[in-house]
Amino acid sequence: MQPFRVSDIDDTQAPLLEHLVELRGRLLRAFLAFAVAFGVCFYFSSDIFSFLVRPLTEAFPPGQGRLIYTKLYEAFFVEVKIAMFAAFFVSFPVIANQIWAFVAPGLYAKEKKAFLPFLIATPILFTMGAALAYYVVMPTAFHFFLGFQGQKGGLKLEALPGTGDYLALVMQFILAFGISFLLPVLLMLLNRAGIVTRAQCVAARRYAIVGVFIVAAVATPPDVISQLMLAIPLLLLFEGTLILMWFTERREAKERAAEEKAIEKNAEAAGKAAAE
Repeated sequence: MQPFRVSDIDDTQAPLLEHLVELRGRLLRAFLAFAVAFGVCFYFSSDIFSFLVRPLTEAFPPGQGRLIYTKLYEAFFVEVKIAMFAAFFVSFPVIANQIWAFVAPGLYAKEKKAFLPFLIATPILFTMGAALAYYVVMPTAFHFFLGFQGQKGGLKLEALPGTGDYLALVMQFILAFGISFLLPVLLMLLNRAGIVTRAQCVAARRYAIVGVFIVAAVATPPDVISQLMLAIPLLLLFEGTLILMWFTERREAKERAAEEKAIEKNAEAAGKAAAE
């Protein structure tokens, strides 16, 4: 039996193997970046958690707030989750760079130029949504939730949030607002791909409004304040995206008209040259 040789691979299989080897290398770099970020974030997990707890601390009356954990291992796993949560954001530039380096060689120059702004806008919009959740929505919601403390039927009703439950709530707020703020990126990508037009979005505006409120109701805690604080910015982003689509489609129409004129001129010049 003849031993297997690399030279036996035909020309159609070799590029595939090269792409798989490159993909493995880029995934390995992304994983190493995440692992290093996780180690650093785990070392500073207490400081990160202190930052995340600040909105709750300020919502409590001075010196009265506290967090508890009812399982011996809960506090440890909370720090692990915090490290993983923070490590993803810290390592995201490296991960995104590896994804772009793998995809970019297969794109034309015009496609790269069109796709790059979306790659830049994604972390910016996500950060804007996360900042809105942390600095505005969470303090407002926590003040609302803590307003139910007091005397109920002769008994003291006191909020004793657990560390795991609080971290889950914070992550829900940040991810819900951060991901929802990527709506313009999604709509513009669909528009540039020719899947959705501005006219279709305008016609579906009433359905989009209903969808926004459904997303806000599902993604946020079941209180009206948080839902409105997510729904209103999303509606503004939707309307802003429609305006951006109008400028984009108008510019593309002008570019197509200019290309058609250039083609007509070249055809006329070729016809005259042939006639002469």
